[in-house]
Amino acid sequence: MYQLKTKETDEDVIMFIEKVDSVKKREDAYQLLDIFIEATGYQAKMWGTSIIGFGKYHYKYESGHAGEAPLVGFSPRKAKISLYLAVCDPNRLNILNDFGKYTTGKSCVYINKVADIDIEILAQLINSSISYLQKKYPL
Repeated sequence: MYQLKTKETDEDVIMFIEKVDSVKKREDAYQLLDIFIEATGYQAKMWGTSIIGFGKYHYKYESGHAGEAPLVGFSPRKAKISLYLAVCDPNRLNILNDFGKYTTGKSCVYINKVADIDIEILAQLINSSISYLQKKYPL
């Protein structure tokens, strides 16, 4: 049976950030930490080995696969900073229009640095994602 790899852990978020090689990425991680805490009202938790998540929800797909995931989060990766926001949020694309410099992948929004984006728009993306996920997957 499939085992979910990305689970909430007891690892220390600050210790994880302190291990980020790039000084600039480390500074950006601390800035994002503050933005996400303020926007969500949740404390940061490590998910797996490299995702800093905020809040959580329980999902169950039509296939029967179920699990828990952070409502939103980020990871200061080597190449880019990954922002974990609800992919299916119908407001996401409209909000991203004014976000700044970013790229997207299958499930993430990627930024090079915090200075490339509008922080107020990031807060809107965070809140929209949380609202969408909490409606889609009520407790």
